[in-house]
Amino acid sequence: MKTFNTITRITLLFLFVAFTSCSDDDNGGNMPPETELNIVETAQATAELSSLVSALQKADESPSNNLVTALSAEGSFTVFAPTNAAFDDLFTQLDGFDSLDDFNTQQLQDLLAIILTYHVVGAETYSTDLSNGQSITTLQGSDVTISTDGGVFISDATSVDAQVTTADVEASNGVVHIIDKVLLPQAIIDEIGDIILKPITDLVMGNENLESLLAALIAADGDLPTVLRGDGPFTVLAPTDEAFDAFLDGAALADIPTDVLTNVLLNHVISGEVYAADLVGLGAGYTNTLAVGAGERNMSLYFDTSSDVSFNGVSTVSTPDVKALNGVVHIVDAVIDLPNIVDHAVANPGFSSLVAALTDGGNTTFTDLLSNEEEDFTVFAPGNDAFAAFTNPNGNDINAILSNHVVVGTTAFSSDLTNSYVNTAAEFDTDENLSLYINTDDGVTLNGTSSVVTADVVATNGVIHAVDAVIDLPTVVTFAVADPNFSTLVQALTELTPSTDFVSVLSAQGGAGSDPFTVFAPTNDAFAALASIPEEADLIPILQHHVVAGANVRSGDLTDGIMATTLEGDAITINLPGTGDNVADVTDGAGNTGIGIDAVDVQAINGVIHVLDGVLIPDTTN
Repeated sequence: MKTFNTITRITLLFLFVAFTSCSDDDNGGNMPPETELNIVETAQATAELSSLVSALQKADESPSNNLVTALSAEGSFTVFAPTNAAFDDLFTQLDGFDSLDDFNTQQLQDLLAIILTYHVVGAETYSTDLSNGQSITTLQGSDVTISTDGGVFISDATSVDAQVTTADVEASNGVVHIIDKVLLPQAIIDEIGDIILKPITDLVMGNENLESLLAALIAADGDLPTVLRGDGPFTVLAPTDEAFDAFLDGAALADIPTDVLTNVLLNHVISGEVYAADLVGLGAGYTNTLAVGAGERNMSLYFDTSSDVSFNGVSTVSTPDVKALNGVVHIVDAVIDLPNIVDHAVANPGFSSLVAALTDGGNTTFTDLLSNEEEDFTVFAPGNDAFAAFTNPNGNDINAILSNHVVVGTTAFSSDLTNSYVNTAAEFDTDENLSLYINTDDGVTLNGTSSVVTADVVATNGVIHAVDAVIDLPTVVTFAVADPNFSTLVQALTELTPSTDFVSVLSAQGGAGSDPFTVFAPTNDAFAALASIPEEADLIPILQHHVVAGANVRSGDLTDGIMATTLEGDAITINLPGTGDNVADVTDGAGNTGIGIDAVDVQAINGVIHVLDGVLIPDTTN
């Protein structure tokens, strides 16, 4: 324990003088109350203030203090009087202090006097005199701040306010306001706060309403109690005994596998100190716990402060900001189980439209799929605004659209994403999954229409990326526009051939036109290899020579020497295997050979794209 210096002792003497020198003339014009009991006698007559009386007497065991006499003398005081429960809460937080009996040295008694004088004002201040934001100087020398929003609250040097539970208890020498917390000045926190606060594990051990949590810590990984005694700092969401009873639902802790129980408990631990005010300032969002989720990443935890402070939509803070030596504890009313993809979607009100769409008409297809713990998923989840803006212009089946946001069999975090194609759960036919183009040149965009706004929400069975637009079922045009490697092709199909509406032709779906299409798409480099891009009259048949209508020909359908007639009228020939790195080689209508297919099976809802490293030229002699 640090030694009180001379200044501290002089301060205590000064405060005693301040006590005894106050008179009725300093009461701000208030008439003395009509009662014969002074402040000390009033506290003695109030059962819930017996700990305050004992604290005054304990402090006076030091020869430096005479608080009982001071508060019994004539004067004009305001006392913010902590209840017995408030003192019990204080002892729960202090390491080595179970009661006032532990203040057993003059040094500790002088410390107690500093705390108590922080509750005293040298003038009568009734509740009607208090205003929002008002700063009041105590006899300890430090200020407290008043808030009148939803009650009367008093802010001290901690992050937890005291609330006035009973106001304007009159005494012969002042007025008493009963409060639900012991106020602590900054001087106390600076002097000994890092010495007397308990580590989190010991704080849990000292709380009779957290016995089940302590039992769970012991039953789980044997290192957890030691970890939570470590340096930290940690933020712990501590479920009450009632919360554990509801979670176990008649089962015993021993019925839960140790590794599962350990991970559930770690899902209540956040690295760093996070106070309720920090969360309220953010409003809502995600943080990570120490639990391990998909991909060995730390599990995500959704917080929402729109009403109370709640986590994952299932657990609410009942007692915030219990300060510990190595962090802070928030007592919560429910155990936070390990969330899967569906749990995270349900917990976040920003996904309510998505959840409604997934479960419309009692549909359980998606909830069953995305609750599967034997599979990994990457879900691109549109928010409510995205759904509100979506008009479904092509009249596509909503279930197919929702499937187009799910990648099955992988957990792809934002750091893993590159410019590439992946397959979604949506299908062109019964076994041909649609492709999704991911571009990471500037953030993460999907099919050129939807951007990731919140990445890496980690669940037990995958990851969610929140997106700002619904990803409609892609056509071959969608991929051409989305993929920057096809920008010259898009220019050729639009700006350079205005007399032909290639976009409309190649956007047809559901048998509305010549779909499905098999498109052999030249890259920008393929066009750059030409001496020049032909004028419109010659360019139109060249572009048509890259499209086979009425067939969705995937790589698995190709055989060596297969020929296909294009929209231009000439046939192309495909040979397998290709030379070098080519998947296959193409001979065009003009007889040019060695044109390579570099990538295959970019699947759209109205056809498939294979990527070419050269431009196909039709037979110009026929």
